[in-house]
Amino acid sequence: MSIKPFDRDALRDRVRNATPFPSLCIDGFLEEDFADRVLAAFPTYEQASTMGREFAALNERGKVQLTDSSKFPEPIAELNRLLASPEFRDDLSHIFDIPDLLDDPKLIGGGMHQTGPQGHLDVHVDFNYLRDRKLHRRLNILVYFNKDWQPEWGGNVELWDKKVKVCHHSFSPIFNRCVIFATSPISYHGVTAVKCPPGNTRKSFAGYYYTEQAPEGWDGTIHSTIFKARPNEVLKGKVLMPAEKMSRWVRRTFHDAKKLIKSK
Repeated sequence: MSIKPFDRDALRDRVRNATPFPSLCIDGFLEEDFADRVLAAFPTYEQASTMGREFAALNERGKVQLTDSSKFPEPIAELNRLLASPEFRDDLSHIFDIPDLLDDPKLIGGGMHQTGPQGHLDVHVDFNYLRDRKLHRRLNILVYFNKDWQPEWGGNVELWDKKVKVCHHSFSPIFNRCVIFATSPISYHGVTAVKCPPGNTRKSFAGYYYTEQAPEGWDGTIHSTIFKARPNEVLKGKVLMPAEKMSRWVRRTFHDAKKLIKSK
């Protein structure tokens, strides 16, 4: 197996004591030679942009995402299979006290990610439900593939409190580091601005896990991704984010209206 052996009970204890929500950071997550092969299989940013989706919105920009597993080079396809395997899902269920975790073969929002210089991802909580499959989103897993990543290059994944006032953790995306955390109404997280030199990118692989059963205490609210500004982002929080939200609403309403007209 290419995931290094770990003590699930010890990790479970760490998760139970984590703040501000259940989370885990594991360094040296994969066997070193396998992690090297995964890194070598990553396409360039330009190649990836022709294969997947590139983001250029206010809240998320300078990033390309490839979710179609049929396009993954074999070492990356193998990583995807490992993270989706029943054995690993059972380990995660034990560690996070979430029974019957399911993987997502469609990798909605997941898969191969690359972020170039000046790219970023604002603080947010993820969508919580897949309507078409009636599944509740429960866990995020992120594995990083950035050798010799310098602290000044940013790109840290941050875990914030529910009011987005205090950042509890800021993990650099160093090579072979894995960050796992629960998806919930308070699991605010984001990525600081990437400031790597031209020709470099922040590389990661993301997977998400679901359950058919609703989380304990769920009130029935279904929501898409919710963004919030950091405390030092006053203009973005008071002006730019509301404007972006309104723009998305207008586009979505126009799209739905066109579909309604065509159906008549």
